[in-house]
Amino acid sequence: MARKKRDPYRDLDAAEEGVVAAVPCWLCGRPTGKTIVWHHPVPKSRGGRDVVPMHPICQQTLIANFTNSELQRHAMDVAALLENPDVRKFVDWVANKDPDFTATTAKKKR
Repeated sequence: MARKKRDPYRDLDAAEEGVVAAVPCWLCGRPTGKTIVWHHPVPKSRGGRDVVPMHPICQQTLIANFTNSELQRHAMDVAALLENPDVRKFVDWVANKDPDFTATTAKKKR
């Protein structure tokens, strides 16, 4: 019995047709757009290896509101991050925006 050959270009054809499903953002849950940032929930400087997909604006919000040690404490717990009033306000605000929406965010609060 002959083996079937796998077509290495099959996945590329599907991507060109727009069949590829959008990955949800780790923080806000909206589908990601053209630009996906692979964010380390536990910073690399604190030993983090796992990455999650995020919008650039969502990652900027996390960086502006939390220090590396705070992010390390929260690790993969999105609910704990959303308890921060500034982050909750941001997620509620960005919920109806386009996946590729971008804007300036607040500077780090130190």
